[in-house]
Amino acid sequence: MHDAKYIVPGLVAFLVLITLPLWYNAAMGRSAVGPTLQYPEGESQCVLPKDEMKGEHMQILDDWRDEAVRDGERYYVHPDGTTREKSLTNTCLGCHGDRAQFCIKCHDYAGVKPYCWDCHIEPERD
Repeated sequence: MHDAKYIVPGLVAFLVLITLPLWYNAAMGRSAVGPTLQYPEGESQCVLPKDEMKGEHMQILDDWRDEAVRDGERYYVHPDGTTREKSLTNTCLGCHGDRAQFCIKCHDYAGVKPYCWDCHIEPERD
């Protein structure tokens, strides 16, 4: 244990560095709790369960795009038998039309910039 004078301070420095984001957020009054989203009223279910949509919606939209545009498969059949159009504008934005209260709030929290609006035009809302 002749190197303890180097190992112990090294471990302390490592622990401080690895936990620095937690200390910073605590000092700034921030928490790791995600934003509270306003879900659509009058809808009993989404295309898939909420947890699956939260983590996989971008992959689902990419898959739908490929299937609809390249393969001509324009409709998704839900496991309960209901059919929905594979469309960001007509299906997703039909329920989640308020981007500021739904999409932007969550994407800002996650620190991602979706590229949906590079191709799609945001529909006008009354």
